[in-house]
Amino acid sequence: MSVTLRQLRLFEAIARLGHLTAAADEQAMSQSAASQALKELELSLGYPLFSRVGRELVITDVGLDVLAKARQITDMVNELQVAPTNEVTGVLRVVASETIASFLMPKLLAEFIATHKLVKPELKIANTQDVIEKLDKGQAHIGLIEGPAIHQHLTIKPWRQDQLNIFCHPEHPLAKKGKLTIKDIQQQQWILREPGSGTRAVFDAAIERIGGRAILGLELTRHEAIKQSVKAGLGLGCLSQLAIADEIVAGQLVVLKTPLDLTRRFSLLSNENSYLNAPAQGFVSFLLASS
Repeated sequence: MSVTLRQLRLFEAIARLGHLTAAADEQAMSQSAASQALKELELSLGYPLFSRVGRELVITDVGLDVLAKARQITDMVNELQVAPTNEVTGVLRVVASETIASFLMPKLLAEFIATHKLVKPELKIANTQDVIEKLDKGQAHIGLIEGPAIHQHLTIKPWRQDQLNIFCHPEHPLAKKGKLTIKDIQQQQWILREPGSGTRAVFDAAIERIGGRAILGLELTRHEAIKQSVKAGLGLGCLSQLAIADEIVAGQLVVLKTPLDLTRRFSLLSNENSYLNAPAQGFVSFLLASS
């Protein structure tokens, strides 16, 4: 029994959508036909791609390896099925850290799509560690992260520089002082991103370099939650200058000078074992030219 393109497309859709029913609908198949096609694919390969946990399908480790190859195959076939043209066409899957996804990607994607109108973008938001994991599993063509990273299967290119800012509420005692000492840093409550985020990694590394420690008030996964917590007077925050620019202009937050080195570089990631389709290749070139 041979592996078919239809089976690979169904497998990719199940892994991406997380449910057999949703994948069957997308692939214009009945649920019973989709279930049978998956069984035949696993039989042809000789190993399970998913574990059955109740009614849920959980992709196996070997399934993750197959997924990257399946996406390469389906991407290449999709390109073959399009008549040769100078137009770039196809799906562009990007996964990016929150700061990049929220404050840079919308404008950059809009500029890219304005030139390449046949490209269909898909943007997912994750913290730095999750971006790396998704790239490693072949779940996106391109990743963009805010923190330092090393990975044996990923190509990591410097993209552009960013600056983290320490900030407080305008009525905070430190607002009039306008700056932080090392003693202040160690005495204040901090509202920070969660471990695994690029912002948190840069902050923690900066604190370690001065031999200090920070008192953690709250760990939050969203910029807005951190800003609102700081506005409520719960502590000091640390986010990209991109994330707080509007609030600084409006006088809702105050930036504090600090002895910490909070400069960082955004990075562009791709999986050296994965196929980059034409939209992904074009977008990488576009991003590097815009840095």
